[in-house]
Amino acid sequence: MTLENPSTYYTMTRKYDLHYPDLEGDIEADVVIIGGGFTGINTALELAERGIKDVVVLENNYLGFGGSGRNGGHVMAGIGHDLDKIARDVGPDGLEAILKISDIGASIIKRRIEKYNIDADFQHGYGYMGWNKRQAKTLQSWQRIFSQLNPDQEITYLEGREVHEIVGSDKYTCGLKHMGNGHVHVLNLLLGAAKAFTEVHGGRIYENTPALEVRYGKQITVRTAKGSVKANKMLWACGAFLDKLEPELHKTTINVYAFNSVTEPLPEELINQISAIRGAFSDISPIIDYYRVTNENRLLYGTCGLLLEYVPNDLKAFLHTKLIGVFPYLKNVKLDLAWGGPMECTLNFFPQIGTLTEHGNVFFVQGYSGFGVTPSHVIAQVIADGMDKGSKAWDAMSSVPRKTVYGKDNFRSIICTLGKITQQLDAYRIGRR
Repeated sequence: MTLENPSTYYTMTRKYDLHYPDLEGDIEADVVIIGGGFTGINTALELAERGIKDVVVLENNYLGFGGSGRNGGHVMAGIGHDLDKIARDVGPDGLEAILKISDIGASIIKRRIEKYNIDADFQHGYGYMGWNKRQAKTLQSWQRIFSQLNPDQEITYLEGREVHEIVGSDKYTCGLKHMGNGHVHVLNLLLGAAKAFTEVHGGRIYENTPALEVRYGKQITVRTAKGSVKANKMLWACGAFLDKLEPELHKTTINVYAFNSVTEPLPEELINQISAIRGAFSDISPIIDYYRVTNENRLLYGTCGLLLEYVPNDLKAFLHTKLIGVFPYLKNVKLDLAWGGPMECTLNFFPQIGTLTEHGNVFFVQGYSGFGVTPSHVIAQVIADGMDKGSKAWDAMSSVPRKTVYGKDNFRSIICTLGKITQQLDAYRIGRR
């Protein structure tokens, strides 16, 4: 297992044999996007659907190399962690604008799958899980909020033995079943969107094409190893793999490592015991267990270090121990694969979007803080709004101030460990622990 170039469940089960060339020569475009993950590809497709078709995407490695191809595949409600942390920054009107888009991600994903016939194994059914009275009150409040946003969906609070209707674990005493949410094969979803962008809308993607230098101005120039792109606007969409390319963006996030695994194929009876709805699940504590049933009857399980920030020497053993803490009866089940990688976090755990301080034609998205599959589809629309005529959501989200993470280059593990401890303590106050 290597964190630098991992084999994952997604790379082993991809259904699209897509490969794009590296860039050779000098080209021009309306918009250049650096980063071939969900943010980059979704924004490119969103722009193309709005008639801005001369868009170029540059990917340093291959599409989905970063977090978009390594995550748990959960399609969840929300657009960022704990909106109360940004309430003062955006004001009542801004908060209302964000709330209006906070639970539309799943519908965007489903519409896109249907529109372009993307084979991505979408499955309805999600459970937000808790194990004490504080978490029960939080889940009950979420049930009211989610039901107001989506009155036509089945969103039910469960308690006691009812919890076993959705997940076969004695760890939990309460849960929120959200049948509008679910899970998806993220790499196939990404590649299906890329195929639509290039084959339906004529967009251009270049893989294995690192951006070596960016020169800003009325026209932006991105220099690569064997060519360049000149464009009127650009988008930084590198996630945890920015690698100091843009200093203004580098200083306001910090990378934390998360890990995933997938079991061997399991018998149908055991899958039904794990989840009768074949759903995806996560608890609501700051450092979550998250897992889901795959299309091939495997269990895909993920987490990260509870308090200490480190990469385990034996990742399979680490994840197996965590897994049987949720499902003790899976003690003898083998893990076929384990992988991991960095995810970029912000100090308020809310995604950062906007334009660079002195360059209004240079846009950015970063800092999903481990919660990016669904929000990235929503934020792609918000970024497209920002590149066009703007919107209330763009105004609100781009107004959230970004705070510098001091000492991150030398003391990353210490800062992340202290952050985890602080989050765990704060979780008692807000009913998440």
